[in-house]
Amino acid sequence: MAKQRIVIVDDHPLFRGALSQALSTAIAGVQILEAGSLEELSETLDKNEDVDLVLLDLTMPGVQGLSGLLFLRAQSPEIPVVVVSASEDPTIIRRALEFGASGYVPKSLPVEKIREAVRHILDGGVWSPPDIPLDGAADPEARDLATRLATLTPQQVRVLMMLGEGLLNKQIAYKLTVSEATIKAHVSAILQKLGVDSRTQAVIAIGRIGSSDWAKPAETGPAR
Repeated sequence: MAKQRIVIVDDHPLFRGALSQALSTAIAGVQILEAGSLEELSETLDKNEDVDLVLLDLTMPGVQGLSGLLFLRAQSPEIPVVVVSASEDPTIIRRALEFGASGYVPKSLPVEKIREAVRHILDGGVWSPPDIPLDGAADPEARDLATRLATLTPQQVRVLMMLGEGLLNKQIAYKLTVSEATIKAHVSAILQKLGVDSRTQAVIAIGRIGSSDWAKPAETGPAR
């Protein structure tokens, strides 16, 4: 039987270690890899093509809302992703599943429940907390934005995340080792795909999809 390979992505080493130990003792022959950031995750996926599952924390440096999930789904759509988060907000859980997560596991769950969820997803299922109601009213605006975000390339998602950090085009170009003209082209494509007029509106949109205040009117700002 082929060894299953799981990547745990969380910026807290103690949590990564605890989760790694919990899964290693429960799933025979599993190999656990760890990453402390999306950059480390990308490097890990480049070196290991046969990853079976990614356990992804939502709140890491440089990540806004569900942008980490969006990036991973754009980069490696064939790999199932489970969100492992401290948030138990039904809106966020539902939206994570709508955006392609194969499961949502609150960090407050007992270890055995987390093991059960991971086993279920490795077997091809989708898992969410059974005691959290996810049958809220459908949100057409959020669904429309989800469809638009799904059209972004992995590099465009990375650029959007860096815009959310407040970085200028030249700073993003330096980090991604590309020209500033390339970044300007990416920003223009992002605005067009999301149907917004400014980078500020794009950042607000990606931040709001990972929060429960979608109904609040978004502030807009001048293009930069």
